[in-house]
Amino acid sequence: MLLEFEQISRSFGGVKALSGVTFGVGEGTIHGLIGPNGSGKTTLMNVVSGLCPPDGGRLLLGGRPIHRLGPHRIAGLGVARTFQNIRLFAGMTCMENVIAAQHLRGGRALLPRLLRLRGAKISETRSVAEALTCLTKAGIAARKSAIAGALSYGERRRLEIARAMALEPRLLLLDEPIAGMRLREIEEMEGLFRSLARSGITILLIEHNMPFVMRLCHRITVLHFGQTVITGAPEEVAEHQGVIDAYLGPKRTEG
Repeated sequence: MLLEFEQISRSFGGVKALSGVTFGVGEGTIHGLIGPNGSGKTTLMNVVSGLCPPDGGRLLLGGRPIHRLGPHRIAGLGVARTFQNIRLFAGMTCMENVIAAQHLRGGRALLPRLLRLRGAKISETRSVAEALTCLTKAGIAARKSAIAGALSYGERRRLEIARAMALEPRLLLLDEPIAGMRLREIEEMEGLFRSLARSGITILLIEHNMPFVMRLCHRITVLHFGQTVITGAPEEVAEHQGVIDAYLGPKRTEG
């Protein structure tokens, strides 16, 4: 397993957002995280990215505990994330957005480039080439010089993924990556995520579009009231009574 949750718990005041969450995410797989609103999905993503340390339990990345590390340390270990609300530098070009993200990666210092020290030009040329590769993988290379704020919604989603790719991630966290997209855009994103997984990147995603999740994911974990209902293959999850109850309500008996 690349990512392992071991009895992860997190409370906010008197409210338990997560309670003993335990499951694993296999390396090179696409793993769905689903559940009703308020079930703890985004809190769990915040735990993985270091924004929200757990109150209890352990989180392992490649066997290494990371639950006490801050966001920049975790990002430096190869964990990249996109958010439900797109976060881009709206006044910068697509290329500049991706280059800016590269500086979260270990060994890529910004100061020498700003001061034009020896080797800075070589570093800048490499950064541009790497950024173009990320834009190409995300299917938005043709818009490399466009201002991010002028992009369409689907293009902005792609740019956010290109920025995440700039971290050279082992693990990519996606929070509702196809929300608000048209059918053709959804199909294109599905192809993109499959391609990323084939390249060895592990994906953990939150998504409410159930047909999309069932088609795309190798494994799915269902959360309800901060607890794990089931982790399994899509067909197992679809037939699980706890999942049916969580989404549709328990079946009523006649009488």
